[in-house]
Amino acid sequence: MNVFRVVAAIAAIGAFAILVQTQTRPGTPATPPQTRPAVGPANIAVIDSAAFSADKTGIARVMNAMRQIEVKFLPLRTELRGMRDRLTAMRSDLQKKQAIQDARITAQQADQADQLEIQIKRKAEDAQTSYQKESLAALEPLQKDIGDALHAYAQAKGISLLIDVNRVPVIFAAPNLDITREFIAEYNRTHPVTGAPARP
Repeated sequence: MNVFRVVAAIAAIGAFAILVQTQTRPGTPATPPQTRPAVGPANIAVIDSAAFSADKTGIARVMNAMRQIEVKFLPLRTELRGMRDRLTAMRSDLQKKQAIQDARITAQQADQADQLEIQIKRKAEDAQTSYQKESLAALEPLQKDIGDALHAYAQAKGISLLIDVNRVPVIFAAPNLDITREFIAEYNRTHPVTGAPARP
């Protein structure tokens, strides 16, 4: 996964924390701690939001948005790759010729290579900043939509406590507590991708 994809993945799964639902009876005073009855195990589930951006098994709308961003930035990545290849060739050629050519020419070529390296660095930094902005613009609305759907899903299933293992350290959770696959399948069914998915 390249740096662009990592940024998109992080943006896609940024804010799926713990969802807690509590039920209280209005007007009922709290029971003193010393006389409070023992509480049975709550309906707990876990989910791994990192799986939302998995290539083949994740949320289709997330992957479609990420592919569209990849397509948009593909020409820029190709340009940067070409510039880096040119810099490598310049450095290699300089190393071969510096012993047999005039020192002034060697210095000029070294300066040209240094200037190209600076251009590459600036262009890469600008590209990264632009990519992050594009990713946030595309994925933040999806993030909210998925969060709302997850909240509704937990309520429908009677889940009292939902823990995202991608954000909260969990030492152990029984496999039957994991609702990741079921939620992704449900979300993909109820929120299909509109239009043809973009391909890089």
